[in-house]
This record gives sequence, structure tokens and C-alpha cells, in this order.
Amino acid sequence: MVLRTSFSFIGTTLLLIGTIFASTLAEHRVSESLAEPLSGIGPDISGWTLAFDTPLSAPTLRALKPTSYLARTYRKGSFNLDLFVAFYAQQRAGESMHSPKHCLPGSGWEIWNHGSALVPFNGKQVTVNQYGIENMGARMIMVYWYQSKSRIIASEYLAKLILARDTLLTGHTGGSIVRIIVPDVPGMAQEATRFASALIPQMQRCLGK
Repeated sequence: MVLRTSFSFIGTTLLLIGTIFASTLAEHRVSESLAEPLSGIGPDISGWTLAFDTPLSAPTLRALKPTSYLARTYRKGSFNLDLFVAFYAQQRAGESMHSPKHCLPGSGWEIWNHGSALVPFNGKQVTVNQYGIENMGARMIMVYWYQSKSRIIASEYLAKLILARDTLLTGHTGGSIVRIIVPDVPGMAQEATRFASALIPQMQRCLGK
């Protein structure tokens, strides 16, 4: 009985110490800054030309709480491509990146296809998310990923795990979410992939790598 109580006490004490240690490290997040403003992303990317920038509304900004963002529409022929980038200098509860999987349904969009795509970059291929979305009969293709100085990640769950690790080990939690939306018509999925391939190096320049 005494031995069992001792093990229980030791376990509780270690858990408490670990919690305090993790909380202390979490409070030492390093606020990262962009090496270049997101507005420096080129007006001409992979044959698409900047049409206009779209400032986010005050309620949207309060919900997303980005350190910096870019919301643009590019045009090629009769088609539009919407680009959205949100950068967070440091992430914590309530101030981290919001997954489109959770945000879009609240805006009336239905995700009807979950998939991925391979984007050529720096002599290799990186995996990004590629979803089919629909709202009031309008179908679009959405491509998005999470990008920081050192990595590109498609999975939200992996991004959360790496965020927790980085919080504990380095305190560097800065990163961005990049989203591209194009019409769901033949050839546009490939256009989105080519746009992403040309955009990623520009994002790296802004992030500082």
C-alpha cells in the first residue's frame, strides 16, 4: 500500500514538473518577422497577372489574427485565380493558422473532394492539399499548404505536432498558410499547380530563406 502510494506520488510529481516545464518553454516563443513584405510577391506569376488586392474585413481580421496577410486576385484570359496568404510571427492558442477545412463550410462552401497534388520545387516535389469545393452550384479547386522558413507541410495534424515540438525545443513558431483557388474547369488544376510551383520560392524569400 505504501509502495503503491509512493509510485502514485512520484508519478503525479513528475507530471506536474513536466507541465510546468512545458508551460515555461511555451511562454518563450520567439516572434519572427518577415524578411520581405508579402506585398513583394510578384504581380506576374506563371502567366497570371495581378488584377487587384482585396483587403480583409475587420471581423475577418479579428477572427484570423494574422501578423501579415495578402489577399489577391490574378487573371489569365477570362479566368481568375484567388491567392490568400496569412503569416503568423508566432503561434499560440487563438492565434494560429485556421484550416480551410474548418473555415470554408462556415462560409457556405461544401468540400466535395479531398485530395492532394505534387508541386515541383527545387528539383523535387512537395505535397500540397487539393480540394474540390462548391457553393450554390459554383465549383472551384482549392490548393493550400503550410509554409515556414524550413518546411512545407500539407497535413494540419503534422503541422500541429511540429508546432508543439518547435514550441518546446526552439520557441520558433512562425509560419504561414498559403491558399490558391481557381475555377473547376479542365486544365485549371494544372494551372494551380504551376502557380504554386512559381509562388513557393517567392514565399521562401518573404519568410527569409
